[in-house]
Amino acid sequence: MFSSVQFTAVRFLQIKHLAAEHLNSAVELDRLCFGGLWTLEGYGRELGSPNTDLLGLWASQTGPGQSERFDSELESIEPNSILNSKPLSVETSSPATPNSKLTPTLIGLGCLWAILEEAHITILAIHPRFQGQGLGQALLWALLTKAHYRQLERATLEVRESNLSALSLYHKFGYMVLRQLIIPGKL
Repeated sequence: MFSSVQFTAVRFLQIKHLAAEHLNSAVELDRLCFGGLWTLEGYGRELGSPNTDLLGLWASQTGPGQSERFDSELESIEPNSILNSKPLSVETSSPATPNSKLTPTLIGLGCLWAILEEAHITILAIHPRFQGQGLGQALLWALLTKAHYRQLERATLEVRESNLSALSLYHKFGYMVLRQLIIPGKL
């Protein structure tokens, strides 16, 4: 899905829960962002867990179809309002024509686990071509909204010290470093 070289301007962003038919795209995005942190089976287990919210950020040229139902908990999130003045572009699997409808492309992925009163954010990824445009902020906000609806009291996450853009994002949201974990033999 991401190997195509055709690009079209993104006009619509949507955050929604992933479904089984999205898992291959999730694994490919995981590979691009993390080098293959989770497997297809791992994402499949998350779909089946009542304690998991697995969200995708989708880009397309057109909005959702009439039959597509929004997640009521995410209706107030407007990822489209955080776009910079420069247009985004999305890869398409077939040549775009002026009248063609493009299949939405998964460009972001977020996951949280509800553990007792805590939301543990396990994944937050934006396709490398779309990073630095505020999309991670929209996806993090969606995850925190899900945590709020689950009545979770706090949210935690882990991030590499070298991931400065992620650290900056988390600081914007009020996250503080609780502890640093040093693994022997790892940089």
